[in-house]
Amino acid sequence: MTAIAPDWRALAGTVRYPTDLLIDGSWSRGAARHEVISPIDGQVVADVAFADAVDVDRAVAAARASFEDGRWSGLAPAERKEVLVRWAHLVNEHAEQLAVLTALEMGKPAREAKAIDVRACHRTLRWFGEAIDKVLDEMPSVDPSAWAMIEREPAGVVGAITPWNFPLTLETWKIAPALAVGCSMVLKPAELSPLTALYVAELGLQAGLPEGVLNVVNGTGAEAGAALAGHPDVDVITFTGSTATGRAIMTAAAQSNLKRTYLELGGKGANIVFPDADLEKAAATIAWAVTYNAGQMCTAGSRLLVHQSVKDEVLDRVLAKMAQMQPAHPLDDAAPIGAIASQRQLQNIHSIVSEGLAEGGRLLMGGAPVMTETGGCYYPPTAVDDLQPDSLLAQKEVFGPVLSVLTFASDDDAIRIGNATPYGLASGVWTNDLSRARRVSKGLRMGTVWVNCYEEGDLTVPFGGVKQSGFGSDKSLHAMDKFTSLKTTWIELS
Repeated sequence: MTAIAPDWRALAGTVRYPTDLLIDGSWSRGAARHEVISPIDGQVVADVAFADAVDVDRAVAAARASFEDGRWSGLAPAERKEVLVRWAHLVNEHAEQLAVLTALEMGKPAREAKAIDVRACHRTLRWFGEAIDKVLDEMPSVDPSAWAMIEREPAGVVGAITPWNFPLTLETWKIAPALAVGCSMVLKPAELSPLTALYVAELGLQAGLPEGVLNVVNGTGAEAGAALAGHPDVDVITFTGSTATGRAIMTAAAQSNLKRTYLELGGKGANIVFPDADLEKAAATIAWAVTYNAGQMCTAGSRLLVHQSVKDEVLDRVLAKMAQMQPAHPLDDAAPIGAIASQRQLQNIHSIVSEGLAEGGRLLMGGAPVMTETGGCYYPPTAVDDLQPDSLLAQKEVFGPVLSVLTFASDDDAIRIGNATPYGLASGVWTNDLSRARRVSKGLRMGTVWVNCYEEGDLTVPFGGVKQSGFGSDKSLHAMDKFTSLKTTWIELS
């Protein structure tokens, strides 16, 4: 039986959500108010509280108090598990409300937000909840005259700064492992997309999360984000976003209390296609990898590296698939892709494309904003050919549905071009030769290499990059390491 699609437009008019700061379990008006503008049509969605440094200080103090008195950190792992699992179930129960909020605040099709983002949020809370009592301490073998223990202790107060492109997913990738190990947290969501963070936090309180354990301070990066990154009573800062902001956060961390810093930054992913690949599957996946979420992904497959012998065939197929991924109203259930998250981001995408064309790139499709009459932010699938590996469009992260096309002649050539950016987050390799797949994936300096697929994986595997894509992994048991400190206890036996 075919499921009936929700009436997303009707739901958008009825969904209710918090709009204040969450500090110490209570809602606070904050220092200022800020309008959340929908990229769907340019209309105001909500008036939201924004924090200043004083608000951030109050949130950190609440997190510190909740950590020190043990109301969360002192619970048995099984008790923390129960709360996170209940929280996950509540997210599932509110899936459609969360999906429509995602569409309203950042332009993702509501259908996709429910199927992908809300599901990821639910699974992440549940997975880390279930993992809590399965990460064991160690007892190394030492001299019989002594006894040694290595324990993982919660690091303390965690500050998390998250982006607008996958608000539900990326916030939960920080929240779940940090809270699972017993830390308390202050979350600063992106100023474009605070509503989903506030909604999920409210569900956490309903699930039994103690007051002060999770605090949410909406605000700008320049004010709230900087205050959090430089706060002397924050023990760990974790950030997903741009490389430039990551540098600023590292500087603030170093100049304050040398807090541990974990950064997941930009990318310039390549899909590398060899002649022996399944070209139809490769083309369909490449088109999806650069247009999904309107290309607003750090892992977006924004470069196509194709062997010169099959370039024309592959490019024809990719362009045909991309042509089917045109933007539409995010509350339409059949929308292939939705809106760009803001006018600023729309202008940034178009500016980079224009610069790339002025540099000598050849426009194959797209290349200008569409649906301008809606008042929203829409950019079509765009492809540019005749690029060199050091050209602007082959080097700069666009964060939009823009494909840069390059060619190569050999395996070594493919590896060289694949590595020829400042980033090292993720790429794909397309070949049916197992030896080549291993050789090329090994040669690529990337945190993740997908072979004959793209954007695959689950919570059991880590996500993170190298070079200017950052360091420190989200997902998997490795994510819990970021939020714990190792303590050795050495006991001399009498």
